Amino acid sequence: MIYKGPLKAEGKSGGNTRQKHEIRKEFHRQLVELWKQHPDLVQQSQQRFIRYTTPLNMISDPGPGVPQIARSDAPYAKTWVEHIADDHVKFGYRFVPLISTTGGFTCSLDILFLRRDNPGNLITDGGDIDNRIKTLFDGFKMPKFVRELGGYDVPDPGENPFFCLLEDDSLITKVAITTDRLLIPLDSNAGERLNDVHLVIHVTMSNPSAVFAGNRLV
Repeated sequence: MIYKGPLKAEGKSGGNTRQKHEIRKEFHRQLVELWKQHPDLVQQSQQRFIRYTTPLNMISDPGPGVPQIARSDAPYAKTWVEHIADDHVKFGYRFVPLISTTGGFTCSLDILFLRRDNPGNLITDGGDIDNRIKTLFDGFKMPKFVRELGGYDVPDPGENPFFCLLEDDSLITKVAITTDRLLIPLDSNAGERLNDVHLVIHVTMSNPSAVFAGNRLV
């Protein structure tokens, strides 16, 4: 994943909500492409499934009252993406987190953090690295409160469903950050600002065997 633009430090009161959602919107656009291109995710976007619970009087395997998922051509069947979105409806949005508590897996992040400053200098006009990364993390995850939408109270066209990386940032188990100098000349005509950053983010999912089971995204 790539992010280019402003990245302000997280304030004491958890501000910058509008910028955080704008970061979230940028990652949504990239994740839309991932779901279109990754072979396993394409299956989840195209194949249709039904969810049901086994009868309470069932004595054979898997037993009574057990939730089940099966591929189906029934009119009411939905793609797995739609099932995920239906499970994550919040504040008028239907979110599709790639990494969620339901799936039982986590991720690690390797971030190349480029900015117009000396390598290793962690304090810049944009704020310290730790608090700027907190802003980034909020852009990865679903919002917990409506105020975290930063005024974007209605999804824009192409944002239903809204793809995000994480259900919650507690699912990040490891972070490695490499800082370096950004040598690309500032292009003020393109709206670039001195404190803008260029981030290259490599995401590694842990426990990949738990991602797909029964030909579905868990």
